[in-house]
Amino acid sequence: MALPLESVPNFSEGRDTAVIKAIGRALAEQAELLDVHTDPDHNRTVFTLVGDEAELADALVAGVGVAKARIDLRGHEGVHPRIGAADVVPIVPIDPGDMQRARDVALDVAGRIGREVGLPVFLYGEVGQGRGPAFFRSGGTAELQRRLDAGELAADFGPARLDPAAGGAIVGARRPLIAFNVNLVGANLDAAREIAAVVRERGGGFPGVRALGLDLPSAGQAQVSMNVEDWEASALHEIVDAVEREARARGIEVAGAELVGLMPAGAAAAAAGAILRIDGFDASRLLELRLLDR
Repeated sequence: MALPLESVPNFSEGRDTAVIKAIGRALAEQAELLDVHTDPDHNRTVFTLVGDEAELADALVAGVGVAKARIDLRGHEGVHPRIGAADVVPIVPIDPGDMQRARDVALDVAGRIGREVGLPVFLYGEVGQGRGPAFFRSGGTAELQRRLDAGELAADFGPARLDPAAGGAIVGARRPLIAFNVNLVGANLDAAREIAAVVRERGGGFPGVRALGLDLPSAGQAQVSMNVEDWEASALHEIVDAVEREARARGIEVAGAELVGLMPAGAAAAAAGAILRIDGFDASRLLELRLLDR
């Protein structure tokens, strides 16, 4: 039996409960909504849903439609980079062998958002020449519009210009990743950025780790916000150890870690096995997963 596909759309609203609930209802009417993660400082909500190809496509187009109608980026404030009300819409294969299914759904969703919702859509990941969301977000909506006007970049679907209120959408297919944050007490933004630079792959840190240093005004903390794109190459407990080590060197304490959305069981098993010092411990030793695999 084929596993469902997953989608983890990120919407640029983390404060208006009515808007977040409206988007959630639109998604849940078509697919199974598993998790909602809201962050007021990021001013962002991440939904996790699963379904077959048609269910996911219908759910995502409906959710993006609500976001376009209800979110106005012209008054938006939040520490997380974004280019749209429906900022990034990834399709994720739970079974690694289903990547082609994910690509097909991503292209279908992207085309429908362009036609039916009327937003410019930019492809990333497995359907976008390997580009990541940061390729489009750098400089924000003003810089993205400048690149469009200059002919440096063109939308893959939909209008040629960003919507004045809702911007555009980044749609793609990718492998499962872990969105994972570590919060810091006694840190300023510069320190968080320094630590992020140490742990991210681009700075010589962990393979497949993308990291930003962000300020969290409402919490009075700073944060190292990460996407762990290859959890098999970069174990979560080792990343946390590295962040804590760098923080201590700067006289900073780690307040705790935060998981955004859901994570593969194998990543949790790897961390548990290392911490408990159990040789050969992996997802195959988890009772519930063994029962599901029967």
